[in-house]
Amino acid sequence: MINDISELYGRQIESSNVSDWLLTDHRIQRIPAISDGKCNRCGYLLPLKESRLPNGHVYCRQCIQMGRMATVSELITVKEPNQFSFPPKVLSWHGQLTVEQTKCANEIVNVFTNRQTHLLWAVTGAGKTEMLFRGIEKAILAGKRIAVASPRVDVCIELFPRLQAAFDQIDMILLHGQGETKYRYTQLVVCTTHQLLRFKEAFDVVIIDEVDVFPFSGNDMLHFAVKQAAKPKAAKLYLTATPDRQLLMMIRRKQISVSYLPLRFHRHLLPTISVIKDKQYLEKIGKLKCPTEIKQFLNRRLADGRPFLIFAPRISDLDRMMLLIKPHIGGLAIQTVFSADSHRLEKVQMMRQGQLNGLITTTILERGVTFSKLHVLIVGADNEIFSAAALVQIAGRVGRKADCPDGEVRLLVSRHSATVREAEKQIIMMNRRASEVE
Repeated sequence: MINDISELYGRQIESSNVSDWLLTDHRIQRIPAISDGKCNRCGYLLPLKESRLPNGHVYCRQCIQMGRMATVSELITVKEPNQFSFPPKVLSWHGQLTVEQTKCANEIVNVFTNRQTHLLWAVTGAGKTEMLFRGIEKAILAGKRIAVASPRVDVCIELFPRLQAAFDQIDMILLHGQGETKYRYTQLVVCTTHQLLRFKEAFDVVIIDEVDVFPFSGNDMLHFAVKQAAKPKAAKLYLTATPDRQLLMMIRRKQISVSYLPLRFHRHLLPTISVIKDKQYLEKIGKLKCPTEIKQFLNRRLADGRPFLIFAPRISDLDRMMLLIKPHIGGLAIQTVFSADSHRLEKVQMMRQGQLNGLITTTILERGVTFSKLHVLIVGADNEIFSAAALVQIAGRVGRKADCPDGEVRLLVSRHSATVREAEKQIIMMNRRASEVE
């Protein structure tokens, strides 16, 4: 139950979650949850016949996982006041940017200052987070409220401690559906894009990381959430290594400005893809016979001791893959992890801390995670589940650290598909552009 007015600043909360005495405050604004056949939290146009309750009221099915919105409901909000105090020294990060990173960082400062909409198109491992720091610092000093959002929980969890370390005197909060942190009013908010549905004209700066990824790409509700959470003249910055068609179209039509950085921060190129073709690999896996490529990959890990990820197309493949490799892993500690895994976050943390040698996973770990000295094997890379962007992102998990910028990216396929070729082409193109920068 909300008892503090600050918890409503720039928020939109169903009235039943607000204390009765607080509802009498003169700053409170009341918004019908549904009006003119539209949900005012998520923007969904309701199909009235399918959305009608037995009592005659209408409800929104699209955002029901965040609490039911019905014609009997009411949203409560208080105008964002930007009531912040901050220390004289905001940025505690003392790292150095490369010349190319500095150019992009300066452009980001201008975007935030001039309230523009901009895309930072940077290769995986380019140091996108560090390039944000100067812009965020200037925004904090200007008293602006900032949201850093991503469609993926894993990305938010990876970003949050890095931002905490870079701004160690600034109060900030991490919000996602699996978190237990009680909401409080902060100048800097790190959250999933779904959490933006709880905000209304709250942010002067909105940063969306991994903007091309499911479920954000092509999702009208989440795009509505960004628009509604941002102030009318807010700056919006999109970050990605693999822009989707909509973003590319916006660039061509000059509806959005763009910075491009093809070079990783440590100035090493992206690891190239090795494609191994085995027409019988699916049949072998079906009979629980381990394909030669998988055995050789595991033997190399037993020899070098480096951590690894093995990607499979579907959740249903993971247990079979574990059974398949168990006779070949020696004393290696390996677990499976997937989107609905209740221990997903703990397993990823165990991998970071070196308590696990490897994870067998799905595309849930294609981005937003960094493991040192990593190798990657994608089993069934020609499966339709893996888009070219996903393959590029998975390849980008390898070689992210300056002390170990290399690693294997192996793709086991039955055919050299168009998607695999496109991924190879993108990495070759990025590396060519990076070589030109050097």
